Amino acid sequence: MVRYSKLEFRHLVRSFGTDLAFTSMIMADSFCRSEKARLNEFTTTKEDTPLIAQFAANNSIDFLSATEMVYPYVDGVDLNCGCPQRWAMAAGYGSAMLKTPERIVDLLSTVRRNMPSSFSVSVKVRLLSNQTMKSTIDMCRMLEATGITFLTVHGRTAAEKTNVPVHKEALREIKQSLSIPMVANGDIFTLDDAKDMYSTTGCDGVMAARGLLSNPALFSGYNGTPIECVGRWLNICEEADTGITFQCMHHHFSFMAESLLTKQHRIVLNNLGKDKSKVYDFIRQHVPLQDADTERMMVDFSPRLCCTYNEEAFRARVAETRTTSPVDHSRNYDPEATDGNFFQSHRNELTAGKNSNPDDDGVGFMDGGGILFDE
Repeated sequence: MVRYSKLEFRHLVRSFGTDLAFTSMIMADSFCRSEKARLNEFTTTKEDTPLIAQFAANNSIDFLSATEMVYPYVDGVDLNCGCPQRWAMAAGYGSAMLKTPERIVDLLSTVRRNMPSSFSVSVKVRLLSNQTMKSTIDMCRMLEATGITFLTVHGRTAAEKTNVPVHKEALREIKQSLSIPMVANGDIFTLDDAKDMYSTTGCDGVMAARGLLSNPALFSGYNGTPIECVGRWLNICEEADTGITFQCMHHHFSFMAESLLTKQHRIVLNNLGKDKSKVYDFIRQHVPLQDADTERMMVDFSPRLCCTYNEEAFRARVAETRTTSPVDHSRNYDPEATDGNFFQSHRNELTAGKNSNPDDDGVGFMDGGGILFDE
């Protein structure tokens, strides 16, 4: 989930039964070229496992180089070919990759043959059509042939909005056509939804995104966010201190506390200024934390790992491509001089979001605001 699958939130959902966590979608080009991007987009601890780093990439140099850099700190990498956001598709990332399956094959094959067999390599895709499954099944079989560890399929096309029900029968057909594990994604808001997805499609795993934002305890069987979950998030954020951004802390409180607050209080929470202490005080005042078991709200949060990265292989590949390929790679990449495409697209997205309809690219969760992410 763009901007939301950060270390602290991964820690929260793991404490409520999530088996496998993914990072936010990371732009591979920015990760390779910018130390600032790496510091901002990837943090982990020794307990943050199993962990998959999910990258958006449209060429094998960026995807392989980013994979090599993050390899010491994760259990695998995932190529995001499912993000439907306009900025991603316009730049040739996410769901735009589905137009050229042979390019996806090239990226996955390159990473698979260069990484140890014990290291997971996977991809997330969407349905190519909601009328016939032949093209989607053919594509998934092509991807399977690259030697990937597993495949995640979102049960809608890139053009379909989230108010369109997931095509579970299509997911079942895809699962039956594959030999590798398939993870099913879409419309998972309760544990019963996950069980139904499993029984209907025969999938090997179920991925949730929107459902976990509103209820991080989803996989523990809670149909709504338990008060102790809000308490755990409060303790995690206070312990993380400056390590977590105001936006990340604040938005998660808004999502998970929605069912625990009145409409007026939700509006007030959404419009609190960028002062973490005000948010913490508001939560303590308006969420009945005293009704929860104090011990169950406490969580141990180990120190972040100090991650170091080697850019030499990436720079060598870029230099070689300059001399052998007609493609223009003439720009010099200085980590101190550029933030990479991710940061620029991030700023543009936020600016556009102020006056846009949240249904254009995502789902409005709370009164007065919407977010954008991949599900």
